[in-house]
Amino acid sequence: MMSDDHRLQVFDETPVAGRDANERAWSGYFEAFPSYVIYPRRIRESGDGIVAILGHTTGSHLGLADDEESLLTLIWIAECLQGAVRGWTLAEDTPVNRDRYGLDAQ
Repeated sequence: MMSDDHRLQVFDETPVAGRDANERAWSGYFEAFPSYVIYPRRIRESGDGIVAILGHTTGSHLGLADDEESLLTLIWIAECLQGAVRGWTLAEDTPVNRDRYGLDAQ
């Protein structure tokens, strides 16, 4: 469930703010890319409601073959508050971000 003040931040793009705007944006994305799938590789939850997911996608707007797209990893950060997702951020998979969110190689 998204909070009313949900905010989607995709890298350095202008954020999408508000549940209604995000529901429209996601509906449009899934309609345009019905084969889109997120493949989590590592998940870490902090005690303050932050969940970080390291993984890759296939079927996205990148237009790559699945085997090519699966080589491109990224980090999703979900900010959870009172049973709802308040924020969803896409971040680059860098050593700094892996360390920041506890996603270092095991």
